[in-house]
Amino acid sequence: EDEDTGLLLQALLEGQNYGAAAEDGTQCPSVSVSRNNPAKRDYLVVAVLCFGNLINFIDWWIVPGILLEIQKYFGLSDGKTGLLQTVFTVCYMLAAPIFGYLGDRYNRKIILGAGIFFWSGVTLGSSFITESHYRIFVLSRGLVGIGSASYSTIAPTIIADLFEEGKRTTVLSIFYIFIPVGSGCGYMLAAGMAESTGDWHWAFRVTPCMGGLALLLLILLVPHRIQRKTAAHRALSISGTILEVDEKPVIHRTAKTTWCQDVGSLVKNCSFVCSSLGQTATSFVTGALGVWMPVFLYRAQVVQGIVPPCLQASCSSSNSLIFGGITFGTGILGIIAGAEAARRLRKRNNKADPLICATSMFISALCLYIALMVAQTNILSTFIFIAFGELFLCVNWAVVTDILLYVVTPRQQSTAIALQILVSHLLGDAGSPYLIGLISNAIQARNVPSLQWSFRSMQYSFVICAFVGVFGGGFFLLTSFYIEGDRKEAQR
Repeated sequence: EDEDTGLLLQALLEGQNYGAAAEDGTQCPSVSVSRNNPAKRDYLVVAVLCFGNLINFIDWWIVPGILLEIQKYFGLSDGKTGLLQTVFTVCYMLAAPIFGYLGDRYNRKIILGAGIFFWSGVTLGSSFITESHYRIFVLSRGLVGIGSASYSTIAPTIIADLFEEGKRTTVLSIFYIFIPVGSGCGYMLAAGMAESTGDWHWAFRVTPCMGGLALLLLILLVPHRIQRKTAAHRALSISGTILEVDEKPVIHRTAKTTWCQDVGSLVKNCSFVCSSLGQTATSFVTGALGVWMPVFLYRAQVVQGIVPPCLQASCSSSNSLIFGGITFGTGILGIIAGAEAARRLRKRNNKADPLICATSMFISALCLYIALMVAQTNILSTFIFIAFGELFLCVNWAVVTDILLYVVTPRQQSTAIALQILVSHLLGDAGSPYLIGLISNAIQARNVPSLQWSFRSMQYSFVICAFVGVFGGGFFLLTSFYIEGDRKEAQR
């Protein structure tokens, strides 16, 4: 109480100069006082952002949900099929730093709205592409990736502004739950629409309607200026009044830095670099599994004689539906478990966050390896171990983002998230689907064409994911050696 009273007095004294330039050149934020409690509004903003994140990842994983249909429709090899997701991810990661730069300097609500409008329009347009225009379809996936980058880069920084560290992990966990939820819904929506209509193109005509609703909610419910939680805000909140601060960051004229200087300081941040490399390994495995796992399961079932080869006009979508359900359920459980474990263990150990991520990566790699080895003999065991592998992968999502937010200064958060997106996708899921497809093609080319080698080529290709998962766990262990010092430096 004494500390809060002191903060209150300090905030009130400093508040006399709010909105004016100080003598030393410091530009203070413009402030207005409102007696309306903004807590309900903050959670409403989070709800809108979560809905947008849901649509974002439904769009992301529609193609893998109907990959067999698309592969047969365009007559693609495994390598060209994997290229679809690679183009999407490459465009996504290259656009992320641009939106990170814009998000740190311009109004984020406008950028978010433009991104939703853009990717929804392109998705709708891609639903009318015919089999003779494969390259246009590839281009459309790249453009959707650009629109998605605007959302994934900026939305978490708005949440970081709305909540202090105690609540931020919980709220970020809720936000990131919609990554696996949206991914699972993408598989199920795509497979369900293709099966019910007999035409996979209809899978791309649902999310644009949802995107229009998200854009309307964003315009109506999200404030044009986002309130930043500061010590002064917390102090004034004790007295029953609310401090509303202009969205523009408080920057001393002597402390202005260029984007290159921001990147340079982030590269020197060992916790940021190591955790980003760990996240890269997570993205590599997630990207490969997300694109190829339904196809792998189908080929395993064909080898076991459970299903016939897909020769008819429409392929079975049962594996996409099951894998989508697994992704949906394990994603929710994994993110909640990761956030709860972090909340409890960081009270006892300041290194808890990276240690949780490292442990989950090691367990996930083991489960995925076992799933691959038993796929030819027992499909049920394969589903079970895949579920556990995805569960432990999802433990990391919210925890890694929270690590970034407390080892990086607030002024650099959008840039840091953009850089992490760039690195994790450049070295992760941008290449992993294409790489798996190329290895599968190479193995098939060296052997007599058969259903058995069609399955084994994918099985042997997937083994690389287990080894990458082990490397990811190692990078998170390295993060634990630096995290305490980097956190103190960011707070200072």
